[in-house]
Amino acid sequence: MERYLDEELSKLNTNLLKMATLAEEAIHKSVDALKKRDKGLAEKVIKDDQRIDELEIEIEEEAIELLALFQPMASDLRFITTGMHINAELERIADLTVNISQRVFDLADQPILKPLVDIPKLANQAKLMVKDSIDSFVKHDQELAKKVIFSDKESNRLRTAIIKELIDEHMMKDSTTVTRAVPLLLVARDLERICDHATAIAEDVIYMVQAKVIKHHRELL
Repeated sequence: MERYLDEELSKLNTNLLKMATLAEEAIHKSVDALKKRDKGLAEKVIKDDQRIDELEIEIEEEAIELLALFQPMASDLRFITTGMHINAELERIADLTVNISQRVFDLADQPILKPLVDIPKLANQAKLMVKDSIDSFVKHDQELAKKVIFSDKESNRLRTAIIKELIDEHMMKDSTTVTRAVPLLLVARDLERICDHATAIAEDVIYMVQAKVIKHHRELL
């Protein structure tokens, strides 16, 4: 029975990594679609989200079944519950890439407002934080998880800089830029939220490894 549980935990881990890969790819493709104003690529991200939604349900059902059948304790229980939380966070990340992709349709047929500089920086920050949070989960690496949590300040800084520039340098000076600036404001918000979800994953990893809840209590790090 214990060996069978180990096999099922390994399967859960594999599916979570598959989910993470799909979410990371969606971030890359949605931002690439935005930079290139590529409606076809944006449509692909939106369409591919269905597979992510299906996998989320599959992982959730798998985790619930493990809890019901084996009533795991200690580290196994924390692994399963953490996996459920991470699964939900990854699905939300994918939903945000759909939002970003939808902004491509708002912008594709309008003149370019400005070269995208800070938004790709924030996108890279988001991709790195998601990757590191998943790596910390795979490796049970609490130090890497802490790095993700502390780096969230940079994502907030970048978002604030993007919003300030769009409002102060464009929307306030020329009201005709509003229809091009607002979609970029929404993209900045969505990218920063992706960073927030990566931070939540890292917090879950700390719980999994240390059995310590740090959400809302970062002074415990």
